[in-house]
Amino acid sequence: MSIVCTICAAVCENFPSSSPAAIQESMKRALKEVAEFLGVPLFGDGGAEVTGIASLQSAKSGDLVFVENGKNLEKALASQATAVIAGEFAQADGRKPLLIAPQPRLAFARVAGWLAAAAIEPSGTHPSAVLHPSASLAKNVTIEERVVIRGRVEIGENSRLGAGCVLGPDVKIGRDCRLYPNVTIYSGATLGDRVVIHAGTVLGSDGFGYVRDASTGRYEKFPQMGTLEIDDDVEIGANSTVARGALDVTRIRRGTKIDNLVHVGHNVDIGEDVVIAAQTGFSGSAVVENDVIIGGQVGIADHVRIEAGAILGAQSGIPSHKVIRGKNVVFWGTPARPIKEYLKELAVLARLTKKS
Repeated sequence: MSIVCTICAAVCENFPSSSPAAIQESMKRALKEVAEFLGVPLFGDGGAEVTGIASLQSAKSGDLVFVENGKNLEKALASQATAVIAGEFAQADGRKPLLIAPQPRLAFARVAGWLAAAAIEPSGTHPSAVLHPSASLAKNVTIEERVVIRGRVEIGENSRLGAGCVLGPDVKIGRDCRLYPNVTIYSGATLGDRVVIHAGTVLGSDGFGYVRDASTGRYEKFPQMGTLEIDDDVEIGANSTVARGALDVTRIRRGTKIDNLVHVGHNVDIGEDVVIAAQTGFSGSAVVENDVIIGGQVGIADHVRIEAGAILGAQSGIPSHKVIRGKNVVFWGTPARPIKEYLKELAVLARLTKKS
């Protein structure tokens, strides 16, 4: 064994980790507890225990599954799962316990998060982490291997930082947050409560702002001295980047969910409960209002405004300063326009092609 491996083994020996059996045990819940957590009626044995969730195809004893329609109910009842979450269409017949929920998929997702949270126990600070003396950590914070925390950082209760994370000076993180390995947060960024940041994401880096010297043709950097604010219950996927404001603030508001490989430029303001799919890019000073849905590989230019409730189809392009307006209206194409209009244009082009 090399010297490095010997040191790592000694360090890890003092940093507790849970075995798969221990994790499964910590996730174990009686169905009565599950029903109380969801606030839904239970038909069947409330003392039966579940230790995880699964699909109908992979379910085994101890698993909880869900069905959204009567078509799959028989398959669920015949599976090896211990219990089933179903809608009001389901009738208890004694074969398996049933939890009856208005939205079975939503109930299943909530139980999954609840069980997973129970399986993550605070483990303290790994000896290989580097913490500045002025950093402030609340109760039950977990700091994994090789984390670096700079001066005046504040981390709220029950938050967890994965291996290799780096937090710059004056970063503030709320409670119950989860940073997966190798997340980097530049100085001054603020994260609210229950924020999830997946591996490799960079938050608060400089925006892409330059000024060209007309006399020489060379580019000089415009100041990138603003801040980044991420509100409660935001989730950002792996290898995404969110730039700080140039002179003001980049903001991602409550409940927004961002997929992997998304870029958010400086001074962008993203509203509440926005959903953004992978490989989408936002240029500087774009504004996205609440409840917008954005498909994959959408390109949004600078100073664009996407008004509340609009839906942008995959690979759409929005030119600079354009306003997209229409709640529940699907926009598609480049430049993006309502999908009915877009499809009519395609039909006309198809007819013209045939004539030629």
